[in-house]
Amino acid sequence: MRFLITADFWSLFPDARIGVVIARGLNNTIADENIARLLYDLMQSAAARLGEADIATHPAVAPWRDAYKAFGMKPSKFRSSIENLLRSARNGNVRSINPLVDIYNAVSLKHFLPCGGEDRGAVRGDIRLTRARGDEDFLPLGDSTPQSPQPGEVIYCDDEGVLCRSWNWREAERTKLTAATTDAFLCLEALPALGEGTPGLACEELAALVRERLGGTTRVEILTRARQQIEF
Repeated sequence: MRFLITADFWSLFPDARIGVVIARGLNNTIADENIARLLYDLMQSAAARLGEADIATHPAVAPWRDAYKAFGMKPSKFRSSIENLLRSARNGNVRSINPLVDIYNAVSLKHFLPCGGEDRGAVRGDIRLTRARGDEDFLPLGDSTPQSPQPGEVIYCDDEGVLCRSWNWREAERTKLTAATTDAFLCLEALPALGEGTPGLACEELAALVRERLGGTTRVEILTRARQQIEF
């Protein structure tokens, strides 16, 4: 299995950096009060950092709104995962999902970077970050009505269909992280306006938290235009 980023993505976002954490042999059934406390504390911290700022124009959000516009999506309708998470943090309603999702949401809130993940056991073939043809299959997380992405939309996909629409807007039901997940593909994404090196530090923290709290092994990789694929 590989993770690869295609040329049509790089032509639009040549300076993007995609951080990846590959986790194997984890136990996502562990009831750990420290994870819940970490998520709550970082939700509070993120809300305090935001203050009364306009989230849409915040430096951590505005570049994603520009990116969505660049591939034809209306950012007020299709919000990046970091914008949605920060809005939830301000409202005090970042809810617990399961230990692994709670950990990556905590890291996302600390670093103000989008973070997501897939159950590798449900992935079919390679994972690709690419631009959609428009006829790919996609069943949104928590939904029962299939849909397809728009042509040119940035997506994560595998051989069976879309794993995440609009770069990091909406995950798929098929590959969601659950209590049964033992092997996971986690990613953090950064645009150049957000500074150098950020995804590397966030990925290392994410990997360490997964190992410490859920066990197993982790591997960190950073993909750029100069390094467009990895095997795992």
